[in-house]
Amino acid sequence: MSYMIGIDLGTTSTKTVLFDAAGQNVASATVLYPLYQDVPDAAEEDPEEIFQAVISGLTTVMRKGHIRPDELAGVGLSAAMHSVILLDAADQPLTRVITWADNRAAAFADQLKARPDALELVQRTGVPIHPMSPLVKLMWLSATDPALVARAKHIVGIKDYILFRLFGQYVQDYSLANATGLFNLHTMTWDPQALQLAGVQAAQLPQLVDTDYQLRGLNPAYATVTGVPIDTPFIIGASDGTLSNLGVNALAPGVLAVTIGTSGAVRVVVDHPVVDPNGKLFTYYLAPHRWVVGGPVNNGGIVFRWVRDQLFAPEKLTADQLHLDPYSLLTEIAATVPAGANGLLFHPYLGGERAPLWNAAARGSFFGLTRQHTRAHMLRAALEGIVFNLYAVMLMIEGLTGRPTAIQATGGFARSDLWRQMLADIFEQDVTIPASFESSALGAAVVGMKALGLVDSLDAVGAMVGTTHVHHPDTSTFPTYRTLLPIWIRLGREMAGEYQALAEFQRTQPMEGD
Repeated sequence: MSYMIGIDLGTTSTKTVLFDAAGQNVASATVLYPLYQDVPDAAEEDPEEIFQAVISGLTTVMRKGHIRPDELAGVGLSAAMHSVILLDAADQPLTRVITWADNRAAAFADQLKARPDALELVQRTGVPIHPMSPLVKLMWLSATDPALVARAKHIVGIKDYILFRLFGQYVQDYSLANATGLFNLHTMTWDPQALQLAGVQAAQLPQLVDTDYQLRGLNPAYATVTGVPIDTPFIIGASDGTLSNLGVNALAPGVLAVTIGTSGAVRVVVDHPVVDPNGKLFTYYLAPHRWVVGGPVNNGGIVFRWVRDQLFAPEKLTADQLHLDPYSLLTEIAATVPAGANGLLFHPYLGGERAPLWNAAARGSFFGLTRQHTRAHMLRAALEGIVFNLYAVMLMIEGLTGRPTAIQATGGFARSDLWRQMLADIFEQDVTIPASFESSALGAAVVGMKALGLVDSLDAVGAMVGTTHVHHPDTSTFPTYRTLLPIWIRLGREMAGEYQALAEFQRTQPMEGD
C-alpha cells in the first residue's frame, strides 16, 4: 500500500492529511495560528508559526497513521494565494507573511487601475487588480519603504518559504506564481512590465517550476522529528483554489466548484487560458491543459460569524453553555423565515470585496428593513446575501465560459443543510457535496500521485471523491429569487459610487478595538 500526504497551508490553519491510494483520509491534523491585524487594514501571519504547524502536522499524521516509513510515497502541497514575505541575504524574514486579506495597498491598486494599460496587464497576468495581489503589495512597499525592498535578497510566498526551510531551494510553482500578478500566463515567465511596476528584479523571485516538480533530500533534522524519510519526494503542487477544484472533482467542462469557508470562491476548469476582457475574473494555472477561471469573495463564513457575535450573542452564549454548535442553532432560526426574507436584502461587504466588485472600499448594508422584520429576517437575509454575491460571480463566469451544468460545493458552509439548499435554489442547479471537506489537501495529494506515476491522470480523483448530499433546487422559490436578485444587483451598482466616500469617513472615525 502506498500513501500520500497532502498539506494545505491556509490563512489561519495548516491542514495535513494522510491519504491511502484510494484517496481516503487515514489520519489528519489541523494546527491553528493567529492572523495578526495590529494596524488598520493589515492581515499578516508569522512564517515561523506556519513552519512549525507543518512540522507538527507531518509528525502527527505519521504517528496517527501507523504506516511504515517506506509506505509513504510522497507529500503534495497546497497554499493560499497572494502571500508575500521579504527575506534578507541570510534568508531571514524581513516581514511577516503579508496575506491576501491585507488591504494596506488599496491606494496603489487604485493607481494601477487608473493606468490606460491596466486591462492589458490583467490580460497578460490573469489577475484582477486589487490590493490582495503581490504585484500591488510590492508597489506599496517599494513606494513606502524602498530601503526594505532593497534589502530583500528573496521575495517569496509562504509555500516557497516552507520548502526552502525543508530543502534549501527557492522554487515557486506556476499556479501560485500565476496568482502574484507578476507572471505572464502566455509566456509562463515573470512579466517584465509587472516587475518594473513592482520595483523588483526577477533575481529576487524564486525559480519557476511546474506543479508536478519534485524536491528530494529533506533536511535530516526535520526527517528525524517528523518521521518522514529523507528521500521522500515532496511535490510542489499548486494554489489552494485550483486544487480545490481538483479535490471536489470539478474538472469537467461546465462543472462549477463553489467554496464557502471564511471567504469563498466560484471556479470552473477550462483547457486553455481564457481571460475576462473586463478584468473581473482570475485565470490561474493548475496543470497542462487545466486552467481555472473564477472569482474569489472576501465575505463568506466570516459574515455568518459577525451575525452570530453581533446580532445573536445571547443565543451563542446559550449554545456554548449547552455544548451545542451555535451555527446549527442559528440556521434553525433562519429556516423559520421564508425564502427572500420577506423582501429584506443584504450586501455582505463587511471586509471590502474582491469578485464581483474588486473594490476594497465596499461596505455592507441591509436594504428594505421595516418594523415587521426581526433578527431572524436579518439572519436569513445575511445568509442569502452571501449566496447572491456568489451568484453574481457565477453570472460573470457564465458570460465567459458558458452556463454551468452542475455544482460541486465545499467548505465549512457545506455542513449546513439550509445553506446547501439555498445554494441550489438561488443557482437553480443541483448541488453535490463531496464526502471529503479537505478538498485542497486531496487535490495536492492527487497532483503528487500523478507526478509519481501512481495514477495515470488527474481525472482519477473522480473515483476518490464520494458524495454525502445531493440537493435539488426547490422550484417554489424560483419566483422569489428571480424577483429579488435583479434588485440586489441593481442596488449594488447604485451604491458603488458612495463606498469610497464612506470608507474614507470611517478611516477618520476609529472604533473601539481599532
